[in-house]
Amino acid sequence: MSVAANATPMLDAEQLAILVDRFYEKVRADVLLGAVFNPVVHDWEAHKRLLTSFWVGVVLRAGTYRGNPLGMHRPHPIRREHFARWLALWEETCREIFDACSAQIMIDYAQRIGTGMQLGLGLLEHQRDRVLGLPLQGADA
Repeated sequence: MSVAANATPMLDAEQLAILVDRFYEKVRADVLLGAVFNPVVHDWEAHKRLLTSFWVGVVLRAGTYRGNPLGMHRPHPIRREHFARWLALWEETCREIFDACSAQIMIDYAQRIGTGMQLGLGLLEHQRDRVLGLPLQGADA
């Protein structure tokens, strides 16, 4: 079971904003991820505010985010290697900023979100019958 399922995060909106800012500065500079996102994100500061709203909503259940992440990512040439790099940078940044428990909570959230996004984008078709290790009712094995 993940840390996030067993722990109350000791995180706040300010810490999440710092994480988002540092992480997306790495994304912008990254050869693989920057090539996909820099051409389409025209205002990184506004985008980081939106993503902070997303993460505050996820972690603190604040209801701050209104949007469709899957729909926003669908038109872009995103592949599985982009998700692997995204998660590696996320994990690196979380471990730089947070204590071990808080970092693991954020990494767990990102892994679940990344898996859901990949399923939604059709990048994990071979895993359609299992979501987060649980069989789906009525799915062929």
